[in-house]
Amino acid sequence: MNGIIGKKIGMTSIYNETGKNISCTVVEAQPNVVTQIKSDDSDGYSSIQLAVGAKKEKNTSNSMLGHFKAAKTTPKAKLAEFRDFDAAEKGLGDEVTIEEVFAEGDVVNVIGTSKGKGFQGVVKRYNFKGVGDATHGQHNRLRAPGSIGAASTPSKVIKGMRMGGRTGGKRIKTTNLRVVKILADKNLILIKGAIPGPKGGFVIIEK
Repeated sequence: MNGIIGKKIGMTSIYNETGKNISCTVVEAQPNVVTQIKSDDSDGYSSIQLAVGAKKEKNTSNSMLGHFKAAKTTPKAKLAEFRDFDAAEKGLGDEVTIEEVFAEGDVVNVIGTSKGKGFQGVVKRYNFKGVGDATHGQHNRLRAPGSIGAASTPSKVIKGMRMGGRTGGKRIKTTNLRVVKILADKNLILIKGAIPGPKGGFVIIEK
């Protein structure tokens, strides 16, 4: 198996063997439950579906209740599918732990949903400087985008123009991060650097 689902706890820093301070993100990865196994014969490709996090039955659809019942587990909050695994390793309802998948020093990718910031202007969204001079009639133009297009030619705003709009709340993949430390007894994994998403948000860690 090449991944696991975890929950972002926050950031901390630790010292390595040489005394250098390393900023790390702490991810809690409770044992994931295998809820589905796909094979080349039945699905055209092989993968394993993992689930983690408790969810109330009243907030779970009947179809998903049946899905979890078939896997002999309770309703889960987050599911994710991982390819490239040995089907003989795990069966439905089995648990997958951190130390089974990762080791200290591994290079991993982390997928999460970035913080949603709502509708933002160009200064916050794209780091525009704005109209810097407050004189000469610029009383309300300090955070404006400025000119957004030509006049008679082409008489339109070009697609992809950087303008105000909804910011954040997108699926982000951060690559080539290193596993600094694994605390198996506490189900924690420390990853060097920052990862996307708010505290308490689910993330997918994969090799």
